Amino acid sequence: MVNETINGTFRQTNLPNESGDYLEKREELRLAEIELMRQRERVAELRRRLPQGAPLQDYIFEEGPANLDAGDTPTRTVRLSELFTLPDRALVIYHLMYGKKQAKACPMCTAWIDGFNGVADHLAQNINFAIVAAADTPVLRAHARARGWKKLRLLSAGSNTFKYDLGSEDREGNQDSTISVFSRASDGSVRHFYSAHPRMASDIQERGIDLLSPIWNILDLTPQGRGDWYTKLEYAKRAQTSQG
Repeated sequence: MVNETINGTFRQTNLPNESGDYLEKREELRLAEIELMRQRERVAELRRRLPQGAPLQDYIFEEGPANLDAGDTPTRTVRLSELFTLPDRALVIYHLMYGKKQAKACPMCTAWIDGFNGVADHLAQNINFAIVAAADTPVLRAHARARGWKKLRLLSAGSNTFKYDLGSEDREGNQDSTISVFSRASDGSVRHFYSAHPRMASDIQERGIDLLSPIWNILDLTPQGRGDWYTKLEYAKRAQTSQG
């Protein structure tokens, strides 16, 4: 049987040689993990109960061909309201730190979007999803092409105030990573539902949207934790170990 309760302890493994001290601490951790799960659910419920947000202007973005490998032209303009495919679907937009003062794409944003591309087909069953950057369309698409982001909708907002209005850009053009959610009201107007940034407080500078990335959550499972490691756009190749 998977996850048996033995001598009053909910076991995670069938290893016969786990010490009593380990099992005691693992049980303490299990109870803390349950409380964390319930707290996450309480937070998600608070989020769902947010009242109707502010109405938004129908921002105009620039978009290249749907086929990322088909070049960057012709480009077309698309309005925020046109990103919704069904009336009852939410629209989720990730603000990529790229363009204007951000001359090089953010490595952390890039890592997150690598993951989004991997689950894009799953997301598409439930929501509309897009990546927005201040970078010009050819620049954005070149980076996306290098990363293999073939399943994501890529939009340039360099000529509008979308990123500034949603808090992912300042007046000088400095960029920040942000996640924003929008809904469409019965009258067709687009409403802001929710936005979150890495900075949650003066002493929380980079943890505000951690849950978007499996990288940190997996590292947090290890004895070493996440430490001060930071993503890169490229990594040195590791030497291959022999097998067999």
